[in-house]
Amino acid sequence: QVQLQESGPGLVKPSQTLSLTCTVSGGSITTNYYYWSWIRQPPGKGLEWMGAIAYSGSTYYSPSLKSRTSISRDTSKNQFTLQLSSVTPEDTAVYYCARGGSRYDYWGQGTQVTVSS
Repeated sequence: QVQLQESGPGLVKPSQTLSLTCTVSGGSITTNYYYWSWIRQPPGKGLEWMGAIAYSGSTYYSPSLKSRTSISRDTSKNQFTLQLSSVTPEDTAVYYCARGGSRYDYWGQGTQVTVSS
């Protein structure tokens, strides 16, 4: 059973960088041919795919967020990380990590991130 768990600060100030980590257990993030995604849901809105990192380490980003987003991984810890720079209150959302690139079979529980001064 694959499990994912998001961690990181729940409150970030405007203009700062949001950083979240997803710790994966029950499966390796380097296993062929899985992708590992970050997805968010702002209040009252739908799910938004932000980007993904592949089993190979290749990264893929939403065009609308590409300039501010970076996804990396630590294979020794079986973790992958999201960084979103220059945040604004519009980036307030529940952030999820999930396995998959466009369809997802395992999800983390989600973590609320609020952008506020």
